[in-house]
Amino acid sequence: MNPDSHPRATRRHRWPFVVGGVLIVLAALVSAWWFLWVPNWRPPLRVGEHYGVDVSAHQNHIDWPQVAGDGIDFAYIKASEGGDFVDRRFGENWRGAGEAGLDRGAYHFFSLCTPGLVQARNFLAVASPDPVALAPAVDLELAGNCGERPDAAVVHTELDAFLRQVEDAWRTEVVLYVGDDFEARYGVRRGVVRPLWHRRFLLRPDVDDWQIWQVHGYAHVDGVSGRVDLDLRRPVA
Repeated sequence: MNPDSHPRATRRHRWPFVVGGVLIVLAALVSAWWFLWVPNWRPPLRVGEHYGVDVSAHQNHIDWPQVAGDGIDFAYIKASEGGDFVDRRFGENWRGAGEAGLDRGAYHFFSLCTPGLVQARNFLAVASPDPVALAPAVDLELAGNCGERPDAAVVHTELDAFLRQVEDAWRTEVVLYVGDDFEARYGVRRGVVRPLWHRRFLLRPDVDDWQIWQVHGYAHVDGVSGRVDLDLRRPVA
């Protein structure tokens, strides 16, 4: 008898094909989940909650009436970064979101290489106080920041200077978006008591003091080309 014709040998020869088939099916399921389910999934809203997006010039032109028609009720719009950068689409996005009936707020990307007071002046020159707007926000992340990594005491001092200047002008507390990388190095959530914009992929935040939840950064929203950050805002206590 030819050894290769033995049933056990035949099963051994089939095994790699079975494993390969299973892996292909799993890859297809993961791809469908990532490219089809995640971009279109939105967490169920609880009483008083609303869906929103946060955008910048990276999204290029946005059709805000379409965004509003897709169930989006608010938008945070990048205004500035560091001491002299102004988002080139801030004015366009600010007007468009307002005309479409969305609640809107402005945010600033905080640089570790520029004094906080200088950054506050840059932000306020672009996003002047608006009594009907959402509270301003500051984006604190290491990713995309400059190369310097000052001591925590220095960062807290400069952040405090930024917050005081902006809050004095806007007459409201600034919302803090704190990336996990920034938090691990500087402990802002523990040391600076402000409303939090909390990022947690697909799962509701496991902390109590959040005001905005960034669900993920891969959402499909009508009127926005490509993917965009999906947010959820809950009522202010």
